[in-house]
Parts: sequence; C-alpha cells; structure tokens
Amino acid sequence: SSGSRDEALRDRRARLLSRGLPKQKPIEGVKQVVVLASGKGGVGKSTTAVNIALALAANDSTKEVGLLDADVYGPSIPKMMNLKGNPELTPKNLMRPLKNYGIACMSMGFLIEETAPVVWRGLMVMSAVEKLLRQVDWGQLDYLVIDMPPGTGDVQLSVSQNIPIAGAVIISTPQDVALLDARKGAEMFRKVHVPVLGLVQNMSVFQCPKCKHETHIFGADGVKDLAKTLGLDILGDIPLHVNIRETCDSGQPVVISQPQSDAAKAYLKIAMEIVRRLPVPPA
Repeated sequence: SSGSRDEALRDRRARLLSRGLPKQKPIEGVKQVVVLASGKGGVGKSTTAVNIALALAANDSTKEVGLLDADVYGPSIPKMMNLKGNPELTPKNLMRPLKNYGIACMSMGFLIEETAPVVWRGLMVMSAVEKLLRQVDWGQLDYLVIDMPPGTGDVQLSVSQNIPIAGAVIISTPQDVALLDARKGAEMFRKVHVPVLGLVQNMSVFQCPKCKHETHIFGADGVKDLAKTLGLDILGDIPLHVNIRETCDSGQPVVISQPQSDAAKAYLKIAMEIVRRLPVPPA
C-alpha cells in the first residue's frame, strides 16, 4: 500500500541522514559539557559564561572546571579572564589551556593577534572549532563550560553533533527581540537532542546607585513568560549592574572580585541550579 511505501521511504531517509551525522565522541578527560548559548548577540552571554564557570568552581572546590570560547569571530574570554599568550604544546602536540582563577581556558583569542579580524568562510571556522574541541589537553575536568557564538548556525550544530552535551543554558534579556531569538536557540537544541537545562534572565533590573529606584529597562517578565511557553525553568535573574561590566572588562569577574555582592550571589545560585539539573556524571 502507499502508506507502507511512504513509511519505508521515511525510514530509509532517516537512516541516510543519521549516517551523514558525525558520531558523538566525548572530549578526553571531560566528564560533563555545559553549553551557554543565546539566539542573539549583545545579551551578555560571555560575561555570564565566565561568571558561571567561576561560580561552579566556587560552589564546590573539589571540582575542576574548564572554559572554552567557541566564538571564533569575537573571542572575549581572554580579556575577561585576564589571560594573554599562546598555549604551549604537549609532547602529543595538543594545546595546553591557559589558566587563571583556577579555570582552564581555551580560545581562538590565544591563537590570533588581539586586534586581528577573523575573515574566514564557514569551513575554516568549522576546522578551528574542531581544533579547539579535539586538540586541547584539558587534563581531568568535571565541567567544561562552552561559550557558544550567538545564533543557530554551523558552529552550534557542529558542537552539538560532535560531542555529548550534558545540558544547554539559554541566556536572554527580557526584551522582545532577544526573546524571539532565544526561543529559536532553545528549539535548535531540542532538535539535536541536547537537553535544555533552563533559561537565565540577564540585565533583568537596573537599580539607580543614588536613589535605589529600580527600573526594568528591557521589560520585566519576558524570559519568565518564554520559559512558561517552552515548559522550561528559569535558573536565575542577573541584574543590570555596572560592577558586572567593569569587573569583566578589567579581567576580574565579579564572582572572584566581589564574591559577597548581589551580582556574584546571583551567578552562584544559577551555577547551583545548573548542577542540580545535570545528569549523574560518569564515574
């Protein structure tokens, strides 16, 4: 019958498609990978990734944490983590991550001049991402936090299909245009079977330093409404605070430099919520 013929065709197509996908291969020495993503640029994703990596280590001193900057075109982790220089090579020709504040970091920014633009086509970008994933000696890590570039393109798909990911966290401001793209990001991870652990509402409220009046510059509950629509959790709110920006710009992220501040506590809480939702790591 035509119904069974259609079904056989669908099965064959699915088999052919899955054959074309790369087999997921764990990164040696890394127990769990957490990706931080946003559909849109400019929502504070890298700042959040840096502070969450530091918060994961601060919450549990027995855990080893790494941070991979997968944003080939606009690497910002070196500046935020106050790191400069080229990675050394091991006898096996693997790059050794640079380390600060106890976090092992790898970024395209260590391999190119700080002011040099990356003018590459897609295949070159994919090759660079593959090197950052596979040609780094991470040692033994409990968590590897990957700061994804904005959007839902080649890099996101390649990372999602190449390595097993324990969970994705979507960062967004409460602004409508950011939420549209955050939704696309969440749907993309679902399509490639990466569990979305939840959403982080960034720049949620601004408090005037003089009169303490609070203003929701980007809107109040946009991310909460989106979480409800998608059936996801809100992992936490991060305020719009000048200290968060200043500390990252100076290479002393707020979790490290002002651990008692409200901003640092917000990141520490989010890191705790992430760990609570992760599957039990392999022994």
